[in-house]
Amino acid sequence: MLDGVSLDQLRTFIAAADEKSFSAAGRRLRRAQSVVSQTLANLEGQLGVKLFDRGARLPVLTDQGRALLAAARAVAGDVDLFKARAKSLASGLEPELSVAVDVMFPPAPFTAAVAAFQRHFPSTLLNFEVESSAVVEPVLDGRCGVGIVGSWSRVPPTLTRRPLLAVSVPMVVSPQHPLAAHRTTIPITALAEHIQLVHIDPADVLPSQGPGIRSARFWRLSHLGAKLAFLRAGLGYGVLPLHLIEADLQSGALVQIKLEDAPAEGYVTTMLAIHRTDSPPGPAGRWFIERLKQEAARPTTEKPVPIAHMSIARQAATV
Repeated sequence: MLDGVSLDQLRTFIAAADEKSFSAAGRRLRRAQSVVSQTLANLEGQLGVKLFDRGARLPVLTDQGRALLAAARAVAGDVDLFKARAKSLASGLEPELSVAVDVMFPPAPFTAAVAAFQRHFPSTLLNFEVESSAVVEPVLDGRCGVGIVGSWSRVPPTLTRRPLLAVSVPMVVSPQHPLAAHRTTIPITALAEHIQLVHIDPADVLPSQGPGIRSARFWRLSHLGAKLAFLRAGLGYGVLPLHLIEADLQSGALVQIKLEDAPAEGYVTTMLAIHRTDSPPGPAGRWFIERLKQEAARPTTEKPVPIAHMSIARQAATV
């Protein structure tokens, strides 16, 4: 008998519970009250459970009815989602979008774009791989349809690039670090005795586009939180995105240093959206890239949190 329970019966049950009246449920469903009453009676017979107490002037949910109402809503909602997803697929919308994100991307515009995407494309599953540098590879091999990467990275010509925003990345140390004592630009030779802290695999970086490896000794800490902790502790020098360390610079927990061959404006990386030229993203992917650019242009006063610290659908940040 339970196999014969229909979606129409469940929707009638939900309408009657919401409206607290069979006649009002009939108006909502555009059917006669007698049809609503008969539909609910048939449902109760199939379930073997009394859903409504009809002894009063208006029907009242029984304890069993209240217990089953949430399940009925869940089933009806799942069917609606199923139909919406099928309609989206028929129109060419991606059923799933995977995005590889460089940890250098500011979290405020990123989370705002994700929230907007979920509202706009509720039937498209959104997944993430958050990386310190290995963003290009998953885009190249097709695991991710879109990548968000810094301009320092080696991006092959087979990938299309779209600039999103510029991120300032100062070179910083603890005020107790010996390099902090330099009052002018620091000669490259002075770096040899100190440990450089990096979070990007040097093999993935274009030497002409970033600070590169300056010391004979360097420690790689792909987790930005760990790198920040090491910098605060005076264990080395290195770059971090300004949105992450702005409060440290203002409080004096970190100080900015300048190397003699650094650009006059300091180190800057442009965050790029990348995708394979031969298999561009569909409507959802294109919308997400454009929304990222829009959100990046908005001013924000949000307290910075590294993307690697965020709880999102899936993270693959290496440590």
